[in-house]
Amino acid sequence: MGRRTSLVSLNQISDINMTPLMDLTFILLITFIITFPLIEQGVTIQLPKGEAGELPEAVSRSISLNGMDQLYLDDVPVSRAELEVALLEISSMAPDSTVFVRADEGLPYGKVMELIRMLHAAEISRMALVTEADSL
Repeated sequence: MGRRTSLVSLNQISDINMTPLMDLTFILLITFIITFPLIEQGVTIQLPKGEAGELPEAVSRSISLNGMDQLYLDDVPVSRAELEVALLEISSMAPDSTVFVRADEGLPYGKVMELIRMLHAAEISRMALVTEADSL
């Protein structure tokens, strides 16, 4: 009586093992969740505390002024003259855009007012002063 099957029977696996792919996907997702808040705030500024509402989802730009009196437009360092030109450009290209002003809490009031005067000169009427939410 002979054998009907061979000693070594190799069955091909026709399925793709999804476990390593799912593991990799979850690791990437967790990495992005952890690093996104760090990427969002590019310029380190000590914001003043205050009650803050939700920021609207609209076309917006941000101007940051750190404690060393350095200006940033959307996290890119600019001089005062470059900022004035950029604000005029923003005003003419997208008049409905909102400009968020982020200034260090240790700066004199006059420095922040200088930024607001630049916005007024460029005829940008939609602006917001960004603060850090109060912690109870």
